[in-house]
Amino acid sequence: MKIVVIGGTGLIGSKVVDILKGRGHETIAAAPNTGVNTITGEGLDAALAGAQVVIDVANSPSFEDKAAMEFFQTAGKNLTAAELKAGVLHHVALSVVGTDRLQASGYFRAKQAQESLIKTSPIPYTLLHATQFFEFLRSIAQSGSSAGDVRLPHALFQPMAAQDVAAAVAEAAQAAPVNGMIEIAGPKPFPIDELVGRVLAFDKDPRRIVADPGALYFGVKVDDRSLMPGPKAQLGSTSFDWWLTHVPPPPNK
Repeated sequence: MKIVVIGGTGLIGSKVVDILKGRGHETIAAAPNTGVNTITGEGLDAALAGAQVVIDVANSPSFEDKAAMEFFQTAGKNLTAAELKAGVLHHVALSVVGTDRLQASGYFRAKQAQESLIKTSPIPYTLLHATQFFEFLRSIAQSGSSAGDVRLPHALFQPMAAQDVAAAVAEAAQAAPVNGMIEIAGPKPFPIDELVGRVLAFDKDPRRIVADPGALYFGVKVDDRSLMPGPKAQLGSTSFDWWLTHVPPPPNK
């Protein structure tokens, strides 16, 4: 089966490509750095020719409201047109658990717009909603950092390893379209401030974690419901403790 992965050179996409190639599929890593651009359309028709499945794990290069909306709407429309031309049978897209509850953020309004385009397209689809990735816990610390402290909400979330996200995406791509949404999450919930604090302690980072009820999560006010999956979520197998001690941090952490 030919499968095209939009965003196929990124954190999740590169892992998806490796999994699918390992299972014998003809898998194309489609991204601007491989000559495929969903905004300009460059290389899109050629990449999708003969593809049965398209996976979209690409993200907006900007989290600014207007830029994110333009990215997801333009990319979504161009991708749908190219898929229809190629006769693609299944569109798989990765989005975020709680997108509909985070609409105070322009970025999540843009993600909602992306999802609406997918749902109204004639192409059968599977939409995966993932919780936050362990790999972004250090970015959460950075987002809340101020004057030597890291101020974060005490709200619950249930993050997961990027490898488990990629595995779930690959499984969905090999299955029949569900024409609906599947939630995926980590094995167990944690308070945001406590889990980020454990990462900083492991890194011997001197910044102090402060649980602040008024602190925002990437610009959004959250509570114990905002970021949590529902009871039927598929759970990844990688524990936080294993991930912390086995997955090296990025060079620029």
